[in-house]
Amino acid sequence: MDFSLNEKQKMLQTSMRELGAKKFLPIADELDRKQEFPMANFKIMCDLGLMGLCIPAAYGGSDGDKVSTVIVIEELSRACASTGGIVDAHNILGTEPIYLYGNEQQKRKFLPMLIKGEKVAAFAITEPDAGSDISRIKTTAVLDGDHYVLNGAKIFITNGDVAGTVIVFAVIPSLGKRGMTAFIVEDGMNGFAKGKKYDKVGMRASTQSELVFENCRVPVANRLGVEGQGMRICLHTLDRGRIGIAAQALGITRAVLEEASLYASQRVQFGGPIGQNQAIAWKLAEMATDLEAARLLTYQAAFLCDAGLPFTKEASMAKMFATELCM
Repeated sequence: MDFSLNEKQKMLQTSMRELGAKKFLPIADELDRKQEFPMANFKIMCDLGLMGLCIPAAYGGSDGDKVSTVIVIEELSRACASTGGIVDAHNILGTEPIYLYGNEQQKRKFLPMLIKGEKVAAFAITEPDAGSDISRIKTTAVLDGDHYVLNGAKIFITNGDVAGTVIVFAVIPSLGKRGMTAFIVEDGMNGFAKGKKYDKVGMRASTQSELVFENCRVPVANRLGVEGQGMRICLHTLDRGRIGIAAQALGITRAVLEEASLYASQRVQFGGPIGQNQAIAWKLAEMATDLEAARLLTYQAAFLCDAGLPFTKEASMAKMFATELCM
């Protein structure tokens, strides 16, 4: 299995590293303190075609692949972890499901404006009683003429406070346990409201909020896939999203390693840089080794995804290892 980058991917890596260093790194701390969605960063990424990396050009995308997405998220997360997280939430979670499961009318309507950044996308599954166990969601969708009526609430929704379109998962009660269904909910729909924004301890420019649905009327035309297909759509999307989160952790870990290595070379104690002490050198060497292992796991998952092969296990392993290392 060859994980070497092609020339196009190498150019992308270089350009993203320069973009992160020049545009995003200098303002990352300020954005984190403000706890505001970095709309200027978002617009820059949209203008560069980074919000449709895996979408065909016919819909305004960049005809890229999942490996390229990993490259972008890692490099941007090295500069600003919040910005890297926004790429994952908007691109992988909020936009790709429409391409993968939407009908032609939905693709034509939503994909170009999401890729251009006319609206911010989000993905809403988590509820107070349904975190890891998504089968426990209680948000309901009841068919009423040519609309579904949604009732319920979602929590911890990334991009939720600024989202213009949200992939929302609800249960159709008449279908029982197999009733989970996905809908494209648009800002401004009657009965759709944004709740409180969370005060987080880190990555605070990647904002998260509650979403509330009170007799929210969603046109049948906005149902994503067929009734009862929501579980499949959700799990497949989360698998793809795990690759993005692993890439984000790679970027953060690399930033830590680079800063630690620089400090170890500059901090002088007992006649020399502390990096010359074995205890410190071993720590840095172990960090570097684990980072390479995390990167290989992440690229393996992305490679399998691009090849159309099963990648659920590999994506889960990559996310687990990379995020644990990051912490």
